[in-house]
Formats: sequence, C-alpha cells, structure tokens
Amino acid sequence: MTQVNEHDWNEFLQSQKDVSILQSSEWGVLKSTFGWETVRLVVEGTGAQILFRKIFPGISFAYIPKGPVGTGNPSFFQELDEICRQKNAFFLRVEPDAWEGSTEGVLDQGFKEVERSIQPRRTVVIDLIGTEDEWLSRMKQKTRYNIRLSKKKGVEVYQTSDVVIFSKLMELTSQRDQFGAHSLAYYQKVFDLFNPTGNCQLFVAQFEGKPLAAIMVFAYRGRAYYFYGASGNDRRNLMPNYALQWEAIRWASQQGCTLYDMWGIPDEDEEVLEGQFDSRTDGLWPVYRFKRGFGGKVLRSASPQDKVYNPFFYRIFHRWIS
Repeated sequence: MTQVNEHDWNEFLQSQKDVSILQSSEWGVLKSTFGWETVRLVVEGTGAQILFRKIFPGISFAYIPKGPVGTGNPSFFQELDEICRQKNAFFLRVEPDAWEGSTEGVLDQGFKEVERSIQPRRTVVIDLIGTEDEWLSRMKQKTRYNIRLSKKKGVEVYQTSDVVIFSKLMELTSQRDQFGAHSLAYYQKVFDLFNPTGNCQLFVAQFEGKPLAAIMVFAYRGRAYYFYGASGNDRRNLMPNYALQWEAIRWASQQGCTLYDMWGIPDEDEEVLEGQFDSRTDGLWPVYRFKRGFGGKVLRSASPQDKVYNPFFYRIFHRWIS
C-alpha cells in the first residue's frame, strides 16, 4: 500500500498536468487542522488525497474532493478500498475533477452516481484568455458600469494580510444572509497555508479608510478560485464587490491563471437560472445574479459517486441527513 508523505505527494502532483486546489497538500493540512484525517495514496500513476471524518464512534466517512489525480489505474482503487476499510469508512464519496458529460469523471470500480454533493455542482467559470478589454467586453453592461462606478466614487481596493478584517466582515455577511461562516482561526489558517506560496490573496475594498467588503481568492496550477467573500452593511451603493472581483480577476491572470472559477450558484439548468434570477432571493440566487454579470460560462461538475462498504450505516446516514 503506497501511502506517501506531504513532500512525496507534492512531487507526484508536479508530474501531473491538471490538478485541483482541493487536492493540494495545503488543503489536506487545512482539513487535518479542523477535524479531518488526511491520507495521501499514490499507486502507479494515480493518486488521491483522501479525507476521513468520524461520523459515529468507530465509524468514519471517506471523501476525495476533485480527484483522483492521474491515469485511473485499477490497482489504485484496490488499495483505496483497503485504506477505507482500515479506517472503518462505511462509504467513500468521490467528486471527480471533471465537468458533466466528460468521460474523465466516470468511475467503474463499484461506484454509483448520486445527486447530493459536498462541493457546489454548478458554477460560473470566466475565461481569462485575451486582454482586459476583451474580458470587459464579455461582461454584462451593468457589471462593466458598476466596476467603473465603484472606482469613480472613490472605492479603493488593496491587498492585505489582515485576516481579522475579513473575518469581521464575514460575521456581518453570515448574520445578514443567514448562513454559517468559518471561524477566524479557520480563515487565518487558510491564509497562512496558501499565501506564502503565492496561491492566495486577500483583497479589501475600502471607502474613506473604512473596509466595506473583502474576498479571499486562490490561484493554483492555472486555475483561480473565488471561495470566500464578505461584505458589510454600509455604503453598498458604492458597489465595492464589483471593484473587488475586477482586481481579483486581474491578479489571477498575473499568476498565470487562464480560468477563474466563481464557485457556486443554484444547481439549476441555465434557462431556469436566466428565467428566475431577477425574482428569486432565496439560497444562492442573489449570488448568481451577481456572478452572471462577469461574462463567464455556466458549468456543472460531474456527478458525485459513492462506494458503499457498510450498507446498514449508509442507509442510516442518508436518513439522518435527508
């Protein structure tokens, strides 16, 4: 069984063409700090960073986010099964790093497709090929207007290492929009892991010295990711979120990224999204209304797939979460 350490995992990733940030060693360290156990497995050109979480005493859940990486060697899956059984996993969930309709996301080693996912299935991906003027030309007219308006009204965007500012704004956002936010310790750990390697930047938009909004953006192996965004309740008419996204997109391109993943919109067909975005205010609908303006393409990830090791606990678990 070829379990590898963090150094060897990084060497393996360097040999691979396309890797999601959720398979980076830094992501594994992050999750290990907050309740998960991280195991890295490499077998004959195929590898995965597997996350284990205890659900019941002596029973765990296994999860591979945006993997496996590599050729899909059958021997890898045999060793993966052994590790999962050793860790008393009652099932393994794999969310492939592939888009819906791609054969790359198909697993035939005893897996079954499921609908429920951990990461958001549908997203908006912006193409960063070309010039800034070309990016702007692909945006909605109102989005271009709001980017320029924000600058004209005196909103300033700067890069910072002050995660406390971000966390305070996130607390306001979570209270206003009624969703759970991570702790300051979590965001600080994220920044400390990814920023020193140049894979993360924190942007703050301010007006007259007061922070109005902030975003934490990631760049990894040619792809950028907008995972975390926060905004206060004051001066929202100055459109600070538009100024932030524009500067983050420019930064991502400077890091060599050709795609900017805005990460998470309602999981509906595009005709439904376009037909209802102006009237829906629940869930991720306001998020889609904002993200659609940046000229990206709506994409859906390949189906999550489960392998069940203990059908009894699997049934109980799904009744519990449904």
